[in-house]
Amino acid sequence: MSGFNPPPLLRNAHVQTLISSTPLRSWPLKRRTRYLQAEAEDVILQCSDGIQLHGLYNPHPAPSRGLAILLHGWEGDAESSYQLSNAHSLHRAGFAVFRLHLRDHGPSHALNPELYNSTRLQEVIDAVIQVKQRYPQPKTFLAGHSLGGNFALRLAAQAPRQGLQLDKVVAVCPVLDPWRTMGELERGSQIYHKYFVHRWKRSLTIKLEHFPELGYGDSLLDMATLADMNAYFVPHYTGFDDPRSYYDAYALTGDTLAGLEIPSHLILSQDDPMIPCDDLEKIAKTAALQIETPRYGGHCGFLMNWRLDGWIDQRLLELFH
Repeated sequence: MSGFNPPPLLRNAHVQTLISSTPLRSWPLKRRTRYLQAEAEDVILQCSDGIQLHGLYNPHPAPSRGLAILLHGWEGDAESSYQLSNAHSLHRAGFAVFRLHLRDHGPSHALNPELYNSTRLQEVIDAVIQVKQRYPQPKTFLAGHSLGGNFALRLAAQAPRQGLQLDKVVAVCPVLDPWRTMGELERGSQIYHKYFVHRWKRSLTIKLEHFPELGYGDSLLDMATLADMNAYFVPHYTGFDDPRSYYDAYALTGDTLAGLEIPSHLILSQDDPMIPCDDLEKIAKTAALQIETPRYGGHCGFLMNWRLDGWIDQRLLELFH
């Protein structure tokens, strides 16, 4: 295992978190991965109850080391810097790569009339089963960042009961206690809070363009905080009475991972500004789950040097074997 030890000026959690999402990293990555984006196959996956999810598939021309399925975070997508960086590294190393979009992320807002919510796990399980059947490989791996990491671990806990076999699951900075994370976003740096308010409102506006009958346009205009949005959208569109019940429903804390059998690896930096590291004390520990807590890294940062190379790229190559 290679430890994460960035240069001193890259050890600040906010520097790690914010640089990862700026053009300083995204522009060089987009240039470097033009071949990956140009050659990616657009795929619509047919899930249960008529639900459709979207993804991008890059086969590998040589005999492949396996299939790597990647899940982005909340209001991210398959073109997020960490997704492109992971996909590029894995593909160059010999993996076929599938970048799966959660509902209402990327270009998928028009596929389903109902809104995204994070308890919609079954459709993600269905999609992963579809990907595995459609692009069979000797080994299949799954990696998720942030909320995608939360989905990945919940999926891993349920997969064997649904006949889904995976060789390894990796979760990077997964949301552990969503209610507490929402509190961190609301009370912490306003940079993160404003970012997610802006991204969520933009996504909801796109959704409304495709399904105006959802009818929340006027209400959306008056919302300025995540608390405002949760207070309205949770009881109206998720099936839960209040935000706390909704967020607790997809927490990894408690017994959620108690039955985990698929080999899984959780990476969470001790300085993550959104996911308190001490939440790890509240998750069920099993022999299948390995936990790695680097001192630095911020939230899904893990930039090794001033070339902004991603340490997670390296770790995935080490873990996917």
